[in-house]
Amino acid sequence: MSQTLLTPDLISQLGRMDMVARLVVEGFLTGLHKSPYHGFSAEFAEYRQYIPGESVANIDWRVYGKSDRHYLKVFTEETNLRGTIMMDCSASMDFTGDSDRLTKKSYAAYMAASLTYLLLRQNDAVGLITFDEKPLAMVPTRSMRKQLFQVLKVLDNLPEGQGTALGNVLHRVAERVHRRGLIILFSDLMDDPETIMTGLKHFRHQGHEVLVFQILDPREIDLDFRGEVEFESLEQPGHKVRIEPAHMRTGYKERFLAWQDSLQRECRRQKIDLVQITTDTPFEKGLGLYLQKRRRMY
Repeated sequence: MSQTLLTPDLISQLGRMDMVARLVVEGFLTGLHKSPYHGFSAEFAEYRQYIPGESVANIDWRVYGKSDRHYLKVFTEETNLRGTIMMDCSASMDFTGDSDRLTKKSYAAYMAASLTYLLLRQNDAVGLITFDEKPLAMVPTRSMRKQLFQVLKVLDNLPEGQGTALGNVLHRVAERVHRRGLIILFSDLMDDPETIMTGLKHFRHQGHEVLVFQILDPREIDLDFRGEVEFESLEQPGHKVRIEPAHMRTGYKERFLAWQDSLQRECRRQKIDLVQITTDTPFEKGLGLYLQKRRRMY
């Protein structure tokens, strides 16, 4: 199947998450050469310089004989990635500006399923944590074959979440994930930017790489609604406001883009990779952005 046909609309019609993940990833990989970076290849191995105090068991003495320097052999299991996917299930993730388009939560779930399939295909380890105001479900990080089933089982049955307390959740999860790896967050980031950044910094202080997919609906960016519209808060049921979007569209877009730019700037400062993506974007484009981010690290 051509990559250009793998649109969110078609994906939503296909239904089964395992089949969707496989189609997206197989289509995505057909356009790639061999993965050129660490932590993403089942066959990768390298040498690195010996650090005094380390075990000498893996020193390559042949290399020492030729170079008069101590080098350790680093095997595949030491270079494989440990990925922890964090899935935002708060009520705001249930929004879609078009009934024919996936909600942010469903879009994020398909993206997470595709990344899980992609990582496991390369013998990397993957785990999953869902959350709203607090952590909800957890699939421990593993690389075994049945892990795909375990992760997809949770992604296929995501709960109707409540409010958002993203910063607090990030801190709680950071205390649980002790082994360094890659943290992959799927969220609309609809919370206080300062508390979000504080939580993300917690992971960076512990040595994790952090990749954030900010999933947004196009209507949240352009406020492209016609006539008078009544909005109701998904996280505060009963809280409603009626507006004429045309009268405030310009000012709204300026503030929204300023908010996004601020997040992007702060993430760059902390060496956190932020991918801002809308739900009308083909899934494989998100995977392509992920690949670009990984390549820049090495």
